[in-house]
Amino acid sequence: MTADPPAVTGADPAGPYAGSGSVAQAAVCLADFERAAAAVLPPDVRDFIAGGSGGEITLDANRAALDRVFLLPRILRDVTEVSTRTRLLGTPAALPIAVAPIAYHRLVHPDGEIATARAARAAGAPFTASTLSSVPIEEITAVGGTVWFQLYWLRDTARTLDLVRRAEDAGCSAIVLTVDVPWMGRRLRDVRNRFTLPGHVRAANVETGAAAHERSANASALAVHTSRTFSSALTWSSVAALRKLTGLPLVLKGVLAPEDALRAAEFGVDAVVVSNHGGRQLDGAVPSVDALPEVARAVSGSCEVLLDSGIRSGPDVLRALALGASGVLVGRPLLWGLAADGEAGAARVLELLAEELRDALGLAGCDGVAAAARLRTVRAGSSMERSPEAWAPRAGAEV
Repeated sequence: MTADPPAVTGADPAGPYAGSGSVAQAAVCLADFERAAAAVLPPDVRDFIAGGSGGEITLDANRAALDRVFLLPRILRDVTEVSTRTRLLGTPAALPIAVAPIAYHRLVHPDGEIATARAARAAGAPFTASTLSSVPIEEITAVGGTVWFQLYWLRDTARTLDLVRRAEDAGCSAIVLTVDVPWMGRRLRDVRNRFTLPGHVRAANVETGAAAHERSANASALAVHTSRTFSSALTWSSVAALRKLTGLPLVLKGVLAPEDALRAAEFGVDAVVVSNHGGRQLDGAVPSVDALPEVARAVSGSCEVLLDSGIRSGPDVLRALALGASGVLVGRPLLWGLAADGEAGAARVLELLAEELRDALGLAGCDGVAAAARLRTVRAGSSMERSPEAWAPRAGAEV
């Protein structure tokens, strides 16, 4: 059994908004922030962030699947200089990591998305602003850095397209269309808590009305709100219309089937995000990392492939790169950092990921992100006893 990392000291038990930097200074891994955030967040908010849909089978499976991926490090490589720099959607990035779209950052800290966007800018990582962000998109892009806009397709198509134009005018550099939420998955923690948004938190980019703030019997107010707001008629024709409307890079988030990834590339999509929404939509959906290799093979370089759901460390990022991703999206850990220590906490989360990724690259014999794509992987339970032909270098692989 692996012992838990030592508990982080410095969290203010009176609330999550101290932002003293003490938690950030003491944290040595992302799990430290998870514990610190759990100690200060209200139970219903903690459940909203941590929970998944149904019996949380897919939520748990995301981590288990990542832990089954083992890397075959290479030796006798010069790793005196190891770079984490890369390009995501054609734009230089300090890391193969983007901040995933998450709604309502002000649930955990009054600075909300402003603080997390600043942390992403400092780290050189793209920040994905949600349609349901608690700060208007124009204020987020004013922070600077690379900002992508995550789009939910609304029942009112005109309002949807207006959001795209707002994002363009605000200076966003990509549109990330979420394609796996015809309605919100049945998240039992939120149902049991009869979860509602507090009065000071709202969706700043769309009108929510009162639905998200009204307590319902045996229901999540957010599920009620999104069922009234999101369209369940999102189809490939919608993707075609969006591709025609915007010249920005277009990303589809929530792709698991290789056939869908291939069709996305045929529709001119610039990237797909292999994602099961962090285990928050279809419970029983395949773990994202298990779907990744087939998706990468299906598109065969015709569009970028990113991985989302369950990334918690630098070695996780390296696993994704070795399995065919050009980068990853990281979500919940940014909210843990924000809750525990404000902007300093969110910044330290990304700093830790950068440190861990550089360490993992070097120990695997890789001097950069491109070299990581040539690493081989072994799944737990598979046999290393293969014929000599099985170990023959692949075309283009280093020897």
